Amino acid sequence: MGNTNELVNRINERYGSLSKGQKVLAAYITDNYDKAVFLTAARLGEVVGVSESTVVRFATHLGYKGYPEFQKALEEMVRNKLNSVQRMEDTYGRISQSKILETVLTSDAERIRDTMESIDEHAFDLAVDTILSAKNIYVIGIRSCAPLAEFLAFYLNLMFKNVHLLHTNSSSEVFEQMVRIDKNDVIIGISFPRYSMRTLKALEFANNRNAKVITLTDSVHSPMNLYSSCNLIAKSDMASIVDSLVAPLSVINALIMALCMKKQGEVVKTLEMLENVWEEYQVYGNDEINYIDDSMKMRYARLGDKNE
Repeated sequence: MGNTNELVNRINERYGSLSKGQKVLAAYITDNYDKAVFLTAARLGEVVGVSESTVVRFATHLGYKGYPEFQKALEEMVRNKLNSVQRMEDTYGRISQSKILETVLTSDAERIRDTMESIDEHAFDLAVDTILSAKNIYVIGIRSCAPLAEFLAFYLNLMFKNVHLLHTNSSSEVFEQMVRIDKNDVIIGISFPRYSMRTLKALEFANNRNAKVITLTDSVHSPMNLYSSCNLIAKSDMASIVDSLVAPLSVINALIMALCMKKQGEVVKTLEMLENVWEEYQVYGNDEINYIDDSMKMRYARLGDKNE
């Protein structure tokens, strides 16, 4: 990851040995480094809800001489984020506008190819079996990974009764939603750089409760793998301010398809039940263009004429 992510690396490496207050600090800094960079030790403590001395101890625990040196590392993180815009210009700036579409799509195709060559098929099969045998399935993804988590949970919901998509406005809210997680359950955590500390904490919590942990992340060195029994690795690196999440979505599609093949009966039943509900309540009547036949269109037209 290089020196630019040095602070994140230090937090990830020492996360297990942090005190409760320091873990709260780590979560805030990882998710809000661009705000934290402007705060004094006292103000940062105030915002997070810990003492100034906890903030200073946190900095020294990470191996910095004091808070000023820690703040310099924060500045480096912010600079690195700004540099990603520069990197995008360096990578794509020399390409004519007409070639951008082709370049990005080719890059995404390469990510899928790399993923296909390196993914552990045994881990994939283990993930399928673990999900099939779980009593409850929890899914978490934060920031740019939230749409991936939602997509996965949507399809899992067609196959399984107890699917919980964790809503993640705050760390406490995450724990409240998974307070009953135990050894019979599984959590699927999706996280790519910059890794989410809230996702990591949710996986740690699940692991402490002896639940099965499946991760979808970008590398065997990802901190997400600290607590997982099953790692699905998908390539996401791209010289851009936009994360390339095409390969992870492809792995999710494969996971959904593999589960569908094993749960065909349940999927068919669910879809038939939904069809009946849609018909009874005309859920999609005004939403899907193809649903309205010509006679209905004519009736709407006549109603429209009367209203004029």
